[in-house]
Amino acid sequence: MTADVRDPLIVRELEFLGGMAKAGGWRPPADLPEVAIAGRSNVGKSSLINRLLRRKKTARVSNTPGRTRQINFFKVNQAFVLADLPGYGYAKVSKVLRAEWPPLVEGYLRQSPTLRGVVQLLDIRHGPTDDDLMMLEFLAAAHVPVLAVLTKMDKLSRGEVARRLTEITDVIRVEPDQVIAFSAVTGAGRDELAEAVAELVAPRPIPVPEPAR
Repeated sequence: MTADVRDPLIVRELEFLGGMAKAGGWRPPADLPEVAIAGRSNVGKSSLINRLLRRKKTARVSNTPGRTRQINFFKVNQAFVLADLPGYGYAKVSKVLRAEWPPLVEGYLRQSPTLRGVVQLLDIRHGPTDDDLMMLEFLAAAHVPVLAVLTKMDKLSRGEVARRLTEITDVIRVEPDQVIAFSAVTGAGRDELAEAVAELVAPRPIPVPEPAR
């Protein structure tokens, strides 16, 4: 299907740059704006990325949560980089791997000078977990802009979606205009998310110094 010309994020070129496997390890040069995607292992992160970019297999969709164990970087339209962070909170992942992930993710979030924001995924059917709230608190403390995306809205009725949207927004203390209900199955919320991402990575004017007096 051809993307609508009004699509706020038409992906004409997509390149997988590689993965960052450990804190302080290889990562692509930070010469483009970056947006990171974060969330629990079973929240639908890969499906969201594929729907957002209108690709079927950009991010691997697995029936086994916790499969992504590194930060995967994708260059979009030679304009910005999308960073797919490892999912957190999956109990069956080995303790060694779970111990390695916090330094990897926290190091990336603290040491990425071109990071414009994080798309934080939450399952709309459930309240935020302790892990979700810890991540949101960390991002707030690090002054990283957040878009909260409530996934799997197709599992609920329209009325339930509206109710859960209000309830979760109140709990996570994020401005309502920073919260988007989303379905990777139906595509609902895709364009709102695409527009928000496009705004995050848009070129910023270079400040002009005031003339000396």
